[in-house]
Amino acid sequence: MKKRLLNAIAGVLLAISVTLVIWQGSFSVGNFRPEAPEQTFVFFGISLLIFLLTVTLGFMFARIVFKLWVDRRGGQIGSRIRTKLVMGALALTLMPVVFMVLFNYYVMNRTLDKWFTGPTQHVLSDIRSISGALEQQTRGKALAEAQLIASLPETRAQILRPDTPTPWLDIFCQQRNIGAARILPADSMQAVASYGKFASNPQTTSFTAAAPIMQDGATIGSVVVDETIPINLVAQVKDIRADTELFLKLGELQKRVRTNYLQILALIALFIFFVAGWLAQYLARQISSPISALVRAAEEVSRGNLAYRVEVRAIDELGQLVGGFNRMTADLAANREELEKRRRFTEAILESIPTGIISVDATGAVQRVNKALDEMLPQAGVRTATRLDDLFSREDAAEIRYLMNRARRTGLASQQLDLRTTQRTLHLAVSVSAVERNRNTGFVVVIEDTSDLLRAQKTAAWSEVARRVAHEIKNPLTPIAISAERILRLTNRITLPPDADQLLRECATTILEESASVKRLVDEFSQFSRLPSAEPVVCELNDVVASAMNVFEGRLEGIELIVELSPGLPSVSIDPEQFKRVIVNLVDNAAEAMQDSDDRILRVSTRPGLADSVEIVVADSGCGITPDEKDKLFLPYFSTKSRGTGLGLAIVSHILAEHDASIRVEDNEPCGARFTVEVPAAAIPDMAIAEAVAETKSPLKATTLSA
Repeated sequence: MKKRLLNAIAGVLLAISVTLVIWQGSFSVGNFRPEAPEQTFVFFGISLLIFLLTVTLGFMFARIVFKLWVDRRGGQIGSRIRTKLVMGALALTLMPVVFMVLFNYYVMNRTLDKWFTGPTQHVLSDIRSISGALEQQTRGKALAEAQLIASLPETRAQILRPDTPTPWLDIFCQQRNIGAARILPADSMQAVASYGKFASNPQTTSFTAAAPIMQDGATIGSVVVDETIPINLVAQVKDIRADTELFLKLGELQKRVRTNYLQILALIALFIFFVAGWLAQYLARQISSPISALVRAAEEVSRGNLAYRVEVRAIDELGQLVGGFNRMTADLAANREELEKRRRFTEAILESIPTGIISVDATGAVQRVNKALDEMLPQAGVRTATRLDDLFSREDAAEIRYLMNRARRTGLASQQLDLRTTQRTLHLAVSVSAVERNRNTGFVVVIEDTSDLLRAQKTAAWSEVARRVAHEIKNPLTPIAISAERILRLTNRITLPPDADQLLRECATTILEESASVKRLVDEFSQFSRLPSAEPVVCELNDVVASAMNVFEGRLEGIELIVELSPGLPSVSIDPEQFKRVIVNLVDNAAEAMQDSDDRILRVSTRPGLADSVEIVVADSGCGITPDEKDKLFLPYFSTKSRGTGLGLAIVSHILAEHDASIRVEDNEPCGARFTVEVPAAAIPDMAIAEAVAETKSPLKATTLSA
């Protein structure tokens, strides 16, 4: 393709050169002949200069047009406006140039027509007639004077005596204003040849006439008279002859003069046209180059490249435009950097707050969710959700859309929402805020998990109930127990019928046993209502778990107990005794849940958690926990056991809350339940202490007990 393009360019240039050479050779100078060799060289130099200028300008113009065509064909930026500017400038130049050529050609034709019109021809004819009359008059005078002198007796006497002086002839010539006269013998060749004829000298503008001298019918001699035109008329006669000859030649070359003049005008017009084309290209480049650079810069900016700058040189308003564009992009880059900083700051806030955030656009599509919502909702793919239906059930999503419609009218709408999952029921406080009131421009959905808050409120309420119930029951319980003991002692002192004695003793014993049971229940109520404050110390969680598991040695009959303690765990700040109670309570519940199971496996393990935390996992293979039970599991006085008080897990939740720890319950695979306690790691300010503690950490312990 490139080779074909070069061949085409070479062919066009060759055709232009040949055309110009032929055109230059067509300039004919007619009968012009230089008078000196220097003029020949000057004429050749001028012709060569004209030819070279024509070829150069033609090549430049052809290059301009060809480059515009190639750029426009290739879709180069700025080629269209550059083409329009060049073509517009050439069109504006063409009109006055054509008008100039036509006007000059018209004036030249009118001038030539005036030169060769009838009056001019008559003037030239009259001038020629006057010149001829003057010559005729001079000839006639010369002949008349010659005949007059030939008829004088003195002339015949002079012929007969040729040695006699002729002063009378000079006097006669002066008197008659004759230029010169000579008397010649009869045998003179000039006299014989000039009888009755005239001879003229074009160099001196003089005429010669001869007349015979007759005697007795015979020619004895001749008189020759030279008559000269007056000196004041000689130059005028020469000019008249030269002008007449030139005019006659111009008349013959009139058509050629018109053609040459038209060619000269065409050459001037082409020169102006070529120069105009080059200037138009130059000016178009001055305009289109900054515009093309601005277009490319705009495309780069549209792609997000705000660091792009226009480096092209521009002047006047275009220079101001380029400078303004560079300042604008610099400001945009600074603003984008500032917005990016604010965005990162906002994202950091959204990712760090414990409240779930959902950004919804005007069409209801989910734009963004934060980390808290991902941790709050149990299903996978929360961060990649695009619709509310991907996050919530159909009923819950419809409820949130209803809140969005309310928020569009009022600006803000709130409502409690119970979200049922496979694990538990979440009590959520949902608040929807419209970006713009009364306009559908987007919404921000704020979701807060109030399950722990509700549980804490219920726990606090049950604690107060337990305190009052324990106080009210404990007061009459002591007299009842004392009275039952007195009845038993009384039966030992008196004699009753056997049946009555046995019945009385059984009743008294039952009263004492139930009183003791009620007393234990009252003690648990009292303990739940006023649990002692935690006294945390930095310790190893594995040691606390191992100490708690020692309590169950030999007690878990028919249960396979697996203890896995992960080494290298960070230290924790906890109350060891209270955490032992937490572990013992969880293990007791797990063991009791597996009473009706065929495979009874209890696994207790520790592992690193997320965000500098440590986890304790207690998993069983029992009957499991239903979703409704999971939601109420940590409330006081709720129990899945027939004789349970419902205070064990409530106490566990209370202890963990004091340690800023958390607990979650999940389904174990393939069956059973799994309790996970997450404890924050203790902050160790000194690295040396951290290293010392790390050296004392126990290695992995795996124990299998079978009882």
